[in-house]
Amino acid sequence: MSRTQCFEWYSRFKTGRTSIDEDSRSGRPSTSTDNVHIDAVRHLILQNRRLTIREIAEDVGISFGSCQAILTEKLNMKHVAAKFVPRVLTEDQKANRVNISQELLDRVSVDENFLKTIATDDETWVYGYDVETKAQSSQWVGQGSPRPKKARSNMKVMLLVFFD
Repeated sequence: MSRTQCFEWYSRFKTGRTSIDEDSRSGRPSTSTDNVHIDAVRHLILQNRRLTIREIAEDVGISFGSCQAILTEKLNMKHVAAKFVPRVLTEDQKANRVNISQELLDRVSVDENFLKTIATDDETWVYGYDVETKAQSSQWVGQGSPRPKKARSNMKVMLLVFFD
């Protein structure tokens, strides 16, 4: 606190002031963070969680700061980037992998020489690329919500060719 402010507070308390709260000020109250705007922001976020604060503010017709205050303070939301995972498989893909593995195990148990008939001839590395960056995949999530997942496709993959 500045020296001038200290003198001002001292003189206020010397004259009999007992409250340390600020005095009410005249002026227009904030109308950007009322229930109507909060509901509008909530509705937009539920439709598309990837919107930016600037896009939401333009759609609702409020300032960037008011929109940010509604999202963080009123709705308790935060903008998080999707968590990269090596692969996000569907239930069908997972079941298919289990079935193929079981078939291979069954063939090995029937024919002991089955694995000896498979030989690798060529292998190469292929680089995948995902045009969507981590920042572009970020979303608005509520407090306590799990982080969204995004399959990592920009990785090196080895391709194998098998000959019988």
